[in-house]
Amino acid sequence: MAGYTRSVATLVTLRGPASIDSNELDVKEQALFDILRSLERVIVAYSGGTDSAYLAWAAHQALGQDAIAITADSASIPASHKRDAEAFARECGFRHRYISTYEFDNPDYVKNDKNRCFHCKDELFVRLESFAAEHAYSNIVYGVNKDDLGDYRPGQRAAKLHEVRAPLVEAGLSKSEIRELARRAGLSVWDRPAAACLSSRVPYGTPVTKETIRTIEDGEESIKALGFRQFRVRFHGEVVRIEIARDELEKALSMEMAAAFSRIFRQLGFLYVTLDLEGYRQGSLNATLQR
Repeated sequence: MAGYTRSVATLVTLRGPASIDSNELDVKEQALFDILRSLERVIVAYSGGTDSAYLAWAAHQALGQDAIAITADSASIPASHKRDAEAFARECGFRHRYISTYEFDNPDYVKNDKNRCFHCKDELFVRLESFAAEHAYSNIVYGVNKDDLGDYRPGQRAAKLHEVRAPLVEAGLSKSEIRELARRAGLSVWDRPAAACLSSRVPYGTPVTKETIRTIEDGEESIKALGFRQFRVRFHGEVVRIEIARDELEKALSMEMAAAFSRIFRQLGFLYVTLDLEGYRQGSLNATLQR
């Protein structure tokens, strides 16, 4: 499996500086399975990222056909992420389907203030509640983990409003522990790069449109084709700001790559093409909220 060929150094980086106690991890995983079994029939809000993918797998292990993973069919989710989500569902054999969401019809979402993520998750959970009522599912769960609790994530407020459970948090699992459990289970998603919806590439206060989202998606697919693994395309009107993970940044700092970036993004309509020398930072646009 491709994940197992990653270097030891990469695994250490993903785990974080502290070693993970295997016995404690076993206890937490068992607690997760017990929580999921207690939910009886469950819908997993499944984006295809490591957290939701591991949760969907765990729900399948605990509940079998009484668990279903549902992915939002939204313009803000890259097509490649949807393909990855489908492939992992087939790989693990759990039930999976899409449900349409309409957040772009909501002016409060489009205006892209600091509550955008709330409106996105609120729309998703409303649709999942309707599906649950129609098909007799008793609970909805999503893949937030213990580390996410300290970040600015309005979507968690939507989850509380709709009484959506967070089993990974309830079991006390951090991001590095989830990756390690996924690795131990032989799941191909264990070292998948962190992912987020395409709207998160647009600064707060700049309206989010489907046209902008498609431009960002095209740019990110082009960067992926250049061989980069962890990156973001940040949209700033006429300016594009490219964030590349620090361990890949050296590769980006060449005249050849500069020419490639310029060619890609000028064709997409940007006037100025920039590379962020601080590298990729998860949630970097949240910095504007702290001013």
